Formats: sequence, structure tokens, C-alpha cells
Amino acid sequence: MPPIRHHRPSTSGRIPRIACVVGPTASGKTALGIRLAKQLNGEIINADARQCFTDFSIGTGKPPGERGLFEGRRAFVVHGVPHYLMDFLPPSQVYTVAEWRTAAMHAIKGITRRHRLPVVVGGTGLYVKSLVDNFAFPRVEPKPHLRSAFEAKSLEELVAHLLKLDPAAAEVVDLKNPRRVIRAIEIVTFTGKPMRETRKIGKPVVEAFQVGIKWNRHDLNARIDHEIEHMIERGWIDEIREIIRKGVPLDAPAMTSIGYRELVSYIKGEKALEQAIAACKLAVHRYAKRQETWYRRDPRIHWAHSEDDAVAMVGEWVAKEKERPISS
Repeated sequence: MPPIRHHRPSTSGRIPRIACVVGPTASGKTALGIRLAKQLNGEIINADARQCFTDFSIGTGKPPGERGLFEGRRAFVVHGVPHYLMDFLPPSQVYTVAEWRTAAMHAIKGITRRHRLPVVVGGTGLYVKSLVDNFAFPRVEPKPHLRSAFEAKSLEELVAHLLKLDPAAAEVVDLKNPRRVIRAIEIVTFTGKPMRETRKIGKPVVEAFQVGIKWNRHDLNARIDHEIEHMIERGWIDEIREIIRKGVPLDAPAMTSIGYRELVSYIKGEKALEQAIAACKLAVHRYAKRQETWYRRDPRIHWAHSEDDAVAMVGEWVAKEKERPISS
């Protein structure tokens, strides 16, 4: 394995270089991201839509840390490594991909100015893709009244309505995610354009190296099951009870996090604990499969067989920065 070298800041005239740690849930993104940040003088930007929310910690896989100041800047600090866009959003607040991308670019520019490497870590594929491909998003604000009407409908009804408006939406929208389907209905309704036309790739604003750890399906499902059991032992059910006690509604955006609703069914007495945990594991298995399908579409992702291999790949990429010609 080649020696790891500290990141050297981008020379004036170059777009920022960023490392992106991607992959399905339970594939080791958090540990890899922290290791890269420590070895390559980096700071982390969270790209997990659920880890943005406060109070939702154990069940979202948020690493244990503290919200506070890091060198004078507000961050969620884990093992001495600052994480931006993590643990800051109220559970009932809607946060769009466009808002995340804008905030991520702001963080990237600051990290680059500090001569450090931005390390984007998370399994929300659309977040990372919006950044890497510089999506131009339609300016459609969330419509609360429309959302309340659609949230009362079943997922099957929502999908049918979307596909009636935009038959090709299935190619670019996760039809198993109610929030994504409702957002797509908003966009198609108020722009009058199909979803594919609303996501245009712009001129690159970052130079990204995407890396992830590859697991076979059997091993990944075993890791998921072990992680869920560990979360239960750490107090995931008590976390949900406290969230409900604080008055967070069951239809809040954060409550759509995978596994929370399955365990709510136990808390409400609708299922035995063993049934709720089994339903939780199945839901996460299915989510991981959808994530893998998403990532297979992007040939730019470098897949490693271990954390060490992934660190070596990023280290080699960072080392090549010295060989790049300076823009005129």
C-alpha cells in the first residue's frame, strides 16, 4: 500500500478536489470517512439525509459525537473530526436536495481555503450526484397543503399519480420512497416538465473521487442485521419513545427514516418486538438493495474490497495532485 500523503490545497484557478465515500448502508462509510479525514488532513461533510436531523441518532447510524465548535466553526465533532451538515435539522423540517447541495458547496469552499481535504460521506446517492454533476434544480418550493393531501394517500396511489403525470419518472425517481415521489409530483406539477428534464448537468464545480467498499449481498445483509441488533442494545427503542414524547409527529420527514416506523409498531403495541425487529431488518435489506442499484449506474465509483484498499485508492488520487498542470 503506498504511503498516505497529506492533502495539498487546490491551486488558484482549479476547482476544489473532494473525496466522496459512498455505498449502501452498513458498508463501512462512517469509519472509512473518519480514517480518511485523519490521515489526509480532511474535514467531513455529511451526505446522509437522515443524519441531518437532531434527536434521530442511533437508528440513523449517526456516529457518537457532540455538537459544538471546531476551530471557531459550528460542527458535529466525532473523534476530533468535524462533521458539517450533521445533527442540525429539526425533525419536522423539509430539507431539499438543492438546499443540501448549496450548503455542501459552502462547506467545501471553506475546507479548501483551510488547506484541507473535503470528505463527503453518506449513502443518499442523490445528494452526492447533485454535487458531483452540479445539477440545476427547478425552483419549486415545497407546497405544504399539497403535501398534506398526498401524505394521506398510499404509496401505490402516489406512484400511479406520478406516472400518469410523467410516465418516464420511474427512471429517475425512487418509487419506493414516498417523500421522493411526493417531491417529484410537486416538481412535475408546477414546472410542467418531466423529471428527467428538470435535472440538468451543469459545468463541474468539484473534481470528485468517489470510493466505496464492496460487499456481496449475503455478507452485507449479515452486517445490517448485526448493526440493527447492536442499535437495539444501545437503546434505539428508547430513543424513539423520547422522540414521540417530545411531540415529533409520526408523519414528520425524519420519521420516514428506515426502521423507525417498523419499531413504532412495537411501541404502539401493534407487533411483538421480534416481529418489529424482523420487519426492520427486511426494510433495511430492501433499502440497501435499492442503494446498490443506484450506485451501479455510476461507473465513476471506485469499489474497494476493504477499508485499507479504499484508503490506498484515495491516497494515490491525492498524491497525483502534484502532477496536475496548473490552469492558466
